[in-house]
Amino acid sequence: MKANYRILLAVSTAVLILDQATKILVDRTMALYQSIPVVEGFFSITYMRNRGAAFSFLSNFSYRLPFFILVSLVALAAIAVMVRKLRDDQRLAAVSLSLIFAGALGNLIDRVRLGEVIDFLDVYWKTHHWPAFNVADSAICVGVALLALDMFREERSSRQRPVS
Repeated sequence: MKANYRILLAVSTAVLILDQATKILVDRTMALYQSIPVVEGFFSITYMRNRGAAFSFLSNFSYRLPFFILVSLVALAAIAVMVRKLRDDQRLAAVSLSLIFAGALGNLIDRVRLGEVIDFLDVYWKTHHWPAFNVADSAICVGVALLALDMFREERSSRQRPVS
């Protein structure tokens, strides 16, 4: 098995287990909209369900579920192809894409199983709340940030290499 696929398998497995375990824990131990303060005035565990995408985007769209499932499947296939095309020395890109893959898969599992996504991480300042999110969303955000960093490093490195 190619090294980058091993990274995909390892990272995705770890993120998926953490994502699904935390969602199951919240679902089984909390009432919907129940909130448990963790850091007063800044962070709570708040059980929410999101029918849409980021910031409840398209939550009232009548074909939202088939649309989000299709988009997720296309994204997962595209990421698998990208991982296959990576060079063996592109470890950070492999980890980045694996985080995005795992996050997309984690939320896809919720959509197929529940028709919506469980969110529970609630960050806020006074009355200003960031939309609730979950481990899968966090993995996607971290993956995108690391991928941007990797692309910047690759671009910088390619400009510094002497032309043959």
